Amino acid sequence: MKRGKKYLNAASKIEKGKAYTKEEAVKLLKETKVANFDETVELVLRLNLDTKKADQQLRGATVLPNGIGKTKKVLVIARGAKATEASNAGADYVGDMDMIDKIANENWFDFDTMIATPDMMPALGKIGRVLGPKGLMPNPKTGTVTMDVAKAVSDVKKGRVEYRTDSFGNVAVVVGKSSFDEAKLLENIEAFVSLINKTKPSTVKGKYILNISISTTMGPGIKVDESSFEI
Repeated sequence: MKRGKKYLNAASKIEKGKAYTKEEAVKLLKETKVANFDETVELVLRLNLDTKKADQQLRGATVLPNGIGKTKKVLVIARGAKATEASNAGADYVGDMDMIDKIANENWFDFDTMIATPDMMPALGKIGRVLGPKGLMPNPKTGTVTMDVAKAVSDVKKGRVEYRTDSFGNVAVVVGKSSFDEAKLLENIEAFVSLINKTKPSTVKGKYILNISISTTMGPGIKVDESSFEI
């Protein structure tokens, strides 16, 4: 891939093969910003996992201390009192079969996250093949299938992020924007690394977190020294 001058200039500031402390890495991330827009900051962890084993497939969600710098649109599939609860909590869209039909018939996806009460899951099954590939199918593991719809909506609005391991044992998650100050980015990164460390499967032997890196949307990756975290 041919890189632009801005990218190459930013990459030249990063010492190849060096693992920076978390503080150094965040400072460098701010200095190597490439784009003119407010870039997303991504954290990637490579873990010592055998994802062929069910107990080593990590999946979940968490609310980062400082959010992610984006307000997500939320659709709640619920009826009666739970629908009212969702509306009062600030959900952008609330409905049941009307919303399901709208998605099925109009290919409508003007939302970022879907939350559903357990009783609505059988009805959602009819559009599972559409929602699944887009990562929008509600799931109990990520807190999007729940009776506490108010908390779920609140968490998403605060900046909840979902994560799951890929087939190689990597976990990638958004931890903020390049406009965040260093302290806020660092706090979000520390919170997520701590969470992943605590979810280490008991069957994993040897070193668990193999590699940590951060990057902006258009910028180069920066390796972070795992030993700079209190894990």
